[in-house]
Amino acid sequence: MNDYLLSLFLGIIEGLTEFLPVSSTAHLRICEALLGIDLGDGYWKMFAIVIQLGAILCLPIYFWKRIMSFLATYPGGARGDKTAVTHPLALVMVAFVCTAAPAYVLNKMIGKNLENLTLMASALIIGGVVMWIVDAIYGARKGGTFEEAAAAEVERMTLPQAIWIGLCQILSAVFPGTSRSMSTIAAGQIAGLSRTAALEFSFLLSIPTMIAATGYDLLKTLRPSHAAGAEAVAPLRIDAHGWMLLAIGFVVSFIVAYAVVAWFMQWVRNRGFTPFAIYRILAGTGVLMWALSAR
Repeated sequence: MNDYLLSLFLGIIEGLTEFLPVSSTAHLRICEALLGIDLGDGYWKMFAIVIQLGAILCLPIYFWKRIMSFLATYPGGARGDKTAVTHPLALVMVAFVCTAAPAYVLNKMIGKNLENLTLMASALIIGGVVMWIVDAIYGARKGGTFEEAAAAEVERMTLPQAIWIGLCQILSAVFPGTSRSMSTIAAGQIAGLSRTAALEFSFLLSIPTMIAATGYDLLKTLRPSHAAGAEAVAPLRIDAHGWMLLAIGFVVSFIVAYAVVAWFMQWVRNRGFTPFAIYRILAGTGVLMWALSAR
């Protein structure tokens, strides 16, 4: 495939899957394997990180008003009944810490799992089943909640709910294919949030989580390391062609991801997550069969 078309294609895949509960990591790794891209190559490692940064950028722009509202009302909250620990802004950071600290400790395990297609396929299937069951049990409770009501729901969230959601997100860090979005949405629904509120909190939590994760990965890729591990990659010398590919992937992933976030918020109001659960199960089954037959 032509390099420019490849950059465009991977940018679209990243933008489509980053915030849907289907795992962008699994989809990118599967596409790279199908296209014969060397997963150990330093440039393509960095390319995957850069297009993920493009997708991340859409969230603070899409939720700009909500973020500004949080900042303006900290620490008392919109109704004056919050503290520096229970304010929604603090709850997002609490959930982030609950994920980031264990994920950092388990970093070596995470690195080994990133190229395991069998594990990713299994995570897609198991995550799909879990999401289907959770949405069937809890989704109808407040399935038609509008964004304004969901925002009020997020304002009423508690510290235990945030800790629970953050801990559940660890699964997506350790097992690629689980999906950050899926784990936080399902955890939020179990904790008592409506579909839309669980989705909004998932998006808000994605901002610090993904910035930290991709920033760390980028430093690991670009900075010389004296560690003996195979993960260390020397600084890359990128020519004009390489920079153009990065730019295409970054811009495309941003545009597609922004459209997906706007669409997904509308979709979830009335339809729930069942179609994505079915897709995960079917896709995971197909990848599992392919991975096992290739051995």
